[in-house]
Amino acid sequence: MAVKIAFFDAKSYDRESFDRENGKFGFDIRYYKDRLTARTAQLAMGCDVACVFVNDECDARAIEQLAGHGVRLLALRCAGFNNVDMEAARGRMPVVRVPAYSPHAVAEYAVTLMLSLNRKVYRSVCRTREGNFKLKGLMGFDMYGKTAGLVGLGRIARELAKILRGFGMNVLAYDPMPDEAFAREHGVTLASLEELYAKSDIISLHCPLTDSTRHMVCRESIAMMKPGVMIINTGRGKLIRTEDLIAGLRSGQVGSAGLDVYEEEQEYFYEDRSDKMIDDDKLALLLMMPNVIVTSHQGFFTREAMRNIAATTLANIADWQAARPLENEVK
Repeated sequence: MAVKIAFFDAKSYDRESFDRENGKFGFDIRYYKDRLTARTAQLAMGCDVACVFVNDECDARAIEQLAGHGVRLLALRCAGFNNVDMEAARGRMPVVRVPAYSPHAVAEYAVTLMLSLNRKVYRSVCRTREGNFKLKGLMGFDMYGKTAGLVGLGRIARELAKILRGFGMNVLAYDPMPDEAFAREHGVTLASLEELYAKSDIISLHCPLTDSTRHMVCRESIAMMKPGVMIINTGRGKLIRTEDLIAGLRSGQVGSAGLDVYEEEQEYFYEDRSDKMIDDDKLALLLMMPNVIVTSHQGFFTREAMRNIAATTLANIADWQAARPLENEVK
């Protein structure tokens, strides 16, 4: 009998990529538009696996409900697992993830945000569409010779470092367990977090969300940064305390910010809210700021990454079905 998968928060592009890859596996995938919560967990009744994404609420109550409905595996189709109560899952069901779907996709998107902010691309396009071809207010700076600070030196950050070095930038990196061989080979200078904050013209966040990194960008750390610093976040929204970022933008200590993630994004991202008022005052304010770009957690969203996400997720489930070692299990 085919493994039954309850697929939460399903979008049309998810169906396309997973149906294409599922031809190799033959699983019974049941797609649901609803995000996983304790209330919607009942949709998984009779299923063996729950497949979830970054904004599904895999808290203790949801996991308890899933287990009660017969779910025996939680398959994350993403790298991060900060939305999963791992203590609640322990002993009930293994948790597997997709540790690397396309580091190139996210690294390239981080550069897209940097260039768009620096050269005021969005503002320029809006102006020219209205027939305004003036250059006032659109001046940027040469990336060449500037210093970029990467917080984290994992797969994505390593790809980003190579791109930025290609621009002729100086690259600093902080990581508690740095890849020293990579740093030497690619001309990346390893630095303390304080040194990185003080010397970087652009800071890009590429670390997991943990108790130690939650709100690492806050009033105190912003005060350590160079005046006018550009902050890029393609990692996790809660790495930044939003009210402190807004204060930094207002004072000019932060010159610009490119955010592909947001602290409370689960209520907005991946949904069409264009016919509703945004009742999150901090998000609404960020969207109004001319030196801020907010996008909808799309850094991963390439054809190659979606194919890799589907292939790895389904392979994880196949390994579990066959009682093989779970290479991508979250421990």
